[in-house]
This record gives sequence, C-alpha cells and structure tokens, in this order.
Amino acid sequence: MDSTDRHGSSVIETLADTYRQLFVAPGPGAGEKYLDIVERGQEPKRRDLSHFITSDEDSITHEETPAGTVTIITLGRREDFVTFLRIMANRCEPVDIPETQGASILDGVINWRKIERHMEEFMKSPGREKDATRAWNEEFRSFTAEKRNYRDTLIILSTGPYSAIPASRIGVPEDEWMALSGKIRKYHECTHFICRNLYPDKIDAVWDELVADAAGITAAFGRFDPEMEKIFLGIDRDRYTGGRLENYTEVDADLTETVLKVLEHFSRIAADHPKADPYELAVQFEEAMAVIWK
Repeated sequence: MDSTDRHGSSVIETLADTYRQLFVAPGPGAGEKYLDIVERGQEPKRRDLSHFITSDEDSITHEETPAGTVTIITLGRREDFVTFLRIMANRCEPVDIPETQGASILDGVINWRKIERHMEEFMKSPGREKDATRAWNEEFRSFTAEKRNYRDTLIILSTGPYSAIPASRIGVPEDEWMALSGKIRKYHECTHFICRNLYPDKIDAVWDELVADAAGITAAFGRFDPEMEKIFLGIDRDRYTGGRLENYTEVDADLTETVLKVLEHFSRIAADHPKADPYELAVQFEEAMAVIWK
C-alpha cells in the first residue's frame, strides 16, 4: 500500500487491493482461505467485500513519529472495526472483540504486493532470462530474510467513545467527546508504535497501556490527568471496579496499588516537563520505567 492518504467508503476496497485476506469473511472454513492468501501468497477465489458496511468516515492517513511513519486506518462503523480485526489480527476467526477495545496495532502484517514489486524489478535485471526461477528463489529467501522489506505495521482505529466511556462521565458534550476520543486513540496507538520500536526490551502489557493512555490524554486535553486515566482503566476511589484494565491481565488489589503509584509518578514527570509534546512525554516515562515499574 502506498503512502497516499485516502478518505471515504472506498478505503476498505483500497486496503483489500494490498491485503487480500480482507476478501474472506470470518467464519467456518475461513481460516484455511486466510492461510492460502497470507502465508502462501495465493489469490482469493472470490473478491467479495459485502461483509463490510463501509462509511464516509473511513480513512487511511499517515503519522510521523520519533520511530518513523506509521499507517493509520480509521473505520467509521463499529461492525467494520470488529470484522477487520477478526480478519487481520485473528486469522478470520469470529472471535469476540471487547466493547472497551476501540483500537489496535498490527505489527508484522505480510504485504505480498511488496514482494511482487520486488520480483518484477528483479526479473528486469540483465541476464535474468537464464535460470530465472532458481535465481528468484534465492532472491526471495534473501529479500524475506529482512522483515521490514515486506511486513507492515498498521494502526486500526474505531470512532466510538474511548474505552466505551460515555461523554457524561467525562463532563463534555457528546460530539466533543467523539473528537477527543479519536485523538486519544491515535496518540495511544502511535505511542505503542514508538515504544515497541525504540524500547523493544521493555514490553509489558499493563505498563504499555499506562504510557500510551498518558500520551493520548496529554494530546487530547493538553495535560496529563491521572483521574481521567482511572476512569479509562476502571478504578474508582482507588479500587478496581471493572473496566479496560482486565483486558490485559488479571486485576487484584496489588496491581491496582501499583497502577496508582505509577500514575503519581507520571504526574510528577509531566509537571517537570510542561512543554513536552505527547511523544516526548512518553519517552520520558519509558526512561523512568526501571524506577517506576517494580
């Protein structure tokens, strides 16, 4: 897929041109079709996208980050977001997607179009007419040995309220909350992209969510607000009462206490760096991980 931004109901069709597993509707028998397309490079037997609704709110954009450029896909219909994740993240299995999940980052998505383009260029080289099949097989192994040559990172966003929290809990009008939710999601997932690339040895599901949420909150509201983060996670009066936190691990009193201490540290770091943008703040948090996350 190229780096051109796109908007509107043709977005899914554009994506399917590159990731042809999107032509396969999740359900019984779909897993083998997925493997044929994704792992074996075969063409889909049917090019049917009727399992998607599509929306004028759909878009493909690109975000510049300290870790490079990343592709962001926004799907305006919740049903399409769920279908997309079932296909792209769950091998066409009709798994449940939690209502509290409104975004996802897919790392290492195979892009056969990149392989095909490389093959075309390779075959144009002088002297390729002789024993072309053997030469390409060797080049294929060499080319695919480097994952960045043919694998993509995609950020997928939905358009509902962040963490399934209603606008009334945040204290802002509905339309404003929808706009803020979109901004939180984008910066949240881009922060995951940054941290996974710049700090690959520091991956921890709960910590990653805390850092990414902090960046998203800062981007949307201009400052880090620990009380808002508690709402997103499902913590009320310093007790876990049920929310997004349980998507990542089992939650007990000890974890809740640890999270609350982390939020206090984040508040102090944010206060010490009042001019830091959301991504810079995320880097400051990561640099302090060894001290904060115990």
